[in-house]
Amino acid sequence: MKKGKITGWGIAIAVILILVLWGIGVNNRLVSQEERVNTAWGNVETQYQRRSDLIPRLVSTVQGAADFEKSTLEAVVSARASATQTKIDASNLTEENIAQFQKAQDALSSALSKMLVTIERYPELKANQNFLDLQAQLEGTENRIAVARRDFNESVRVYNPMVRRFPNNVVAGMCGFKTKAYFKAAEGAENAPDVNFNFGNKNGEKQE
Repeated sequence: MKKGKITGWGIAIAVILILVLWGIGVNNRLVSQEERVNTAWGNVETQYQRRSDLIPRLVSTVQGAADFEKSTLEAVVSARASATQTKIDASNLTEENIAQFQKAQDALSSALSKMLVTIERYPELKANQNFLDLQAQLEGTENRIAVARRDFNESVRVYNPMVRRFPNNVVAGMCGFKTKAYFKAAEGAENAPDVNFNFGNKNGEKQE
């Protein structure tokens, strides 16, 4: 009897130890994957900030053109201010917060697009070397934004099932892990926003 009791206790302790080790393993995997999500979101914000940092130089260059539409520039400056102020902590990537962030960024993309359409009427800007340099930088940044968004969504796609699936969800709930929202751009915005500096000539061909 005594030997049987000892064996029973030994089995119970072994089971508890296995569960604890399993829980630690799940927790560590969740931590690692959450860090990947946080890093990916940081990259998204970095690329949007890179775009924001280019805009003052762009506005300054455009202001040099005679009689350029003041309201168009004001719209870009205002949209940039709103986009810059909209920040999300990586620990609070809810659907509502990401939607608010994207709304501000989309407003800036729209204001930039309108400004670039207006620039069509100013040939001196299209021949300005400072403007051409900014063109290349902004185009590259738009591409980086698109890549960063895709990478973020991919990291969330891997992380969320780890949080939700049983029995991992037991550890996730105990340790405070929550699912993250996807970066949902507007319809058709899975590619880089339409901020196109390739001005056409009178025949509709691209300028060299």
